[in-house]
Amino acid sequence: MLPLSRADADVFVPDGRAEDEAFARVTHLGIGAHADDLEIMAYHGIRAGQAGRLPGFGGVVCTDGAGAPTPDGESAELRRIRREEQRAAARRGRYAASIQLGHPSEDVKAGVAPAVVEDLAGLLDVTRPEIVYTHSPADTHATHVGVCVATLEAIGRLPGPARPRKLLGCEVWGGLDWLASDAGVALDLGADDASWSALMRIFGSQIHARPYDQGALGRSRANAVFREAREAGGGERLWLAMDLTPLIRDDAPDLESFVREHLERFARDVLDRIASAHGH
Repeated sequence: MLPLSRADADVFVPDGRAEDEAFARVTHLGIGAHADDLEIMAYHGIRAGQAGRLPGFGGVVCTDGAGAPTPDGESAELRRIRREEQRAAARRGRYAASIQLGHPSEDVKAGVAPAVVEDLAGLLDVTRPEIVYTHSPADTHATHVGVCVATLEAIGRLPGPARPRKLLGCEVWGGLDWLASDAGVALDLGADDASWSALMRIFGSQIHARPYDQGALGRSRANAVFREAREAGGGERLWLAMDLTPLIRDDAPDLESFVREHLERFARDVLDRIASAHGH
């Protein structure tokens, strides 16, 4: 059994295999803040895992799903509902494994909270994924950014050969179409809207208040259509990610400097186009 810091953490293997066998199948690992984040931001990995025995998708949800402050009974019920929704998504998506760490959102916002980082480091060590999907550091949701920081810290604790080949910071709250083409990654989501939408709609506790599935489908279509102005195409669906792989190398820059460079590059590009239009 994988040791996790919280007694109420949930490890679920949809096909009933032993944990170690399930973890060994994980080649694509999504690390998200909330139940339903993975199904929006890491569908590229989920879809890859549905193709056959390998690759396999593993999903990690860091928070307990309690959300905004509510009376104790309601909060407990919401946690239970969101946990069951995430398990249902793992079954439908044919995940190799689904792990819900159960940390309070306030702890995850801290980013480098020791228990969160230790849990993630342990999971990364036993799964040894090739690709990790997490939240973009440019996301506007504080808990999402906390998960990104905790993921980077956890990967940094692993020896070089044990680290993933690629780390992607995916858009959720806030798009990434402003990134330079060589700094961003466009993830092909295929054309099967029905399967993706059905997966997202499992999370009825969230969809009833805001149509996240429609938003994700619309964004993916817009990403494809407006990706390149000078070429025909745009028929596919794309999800955008920031390539965070340079941050998991031994000579990595710090996260703040890394993101600042992307922002400054975006500002330079915009200002250069304005100056060119003025004939400067």
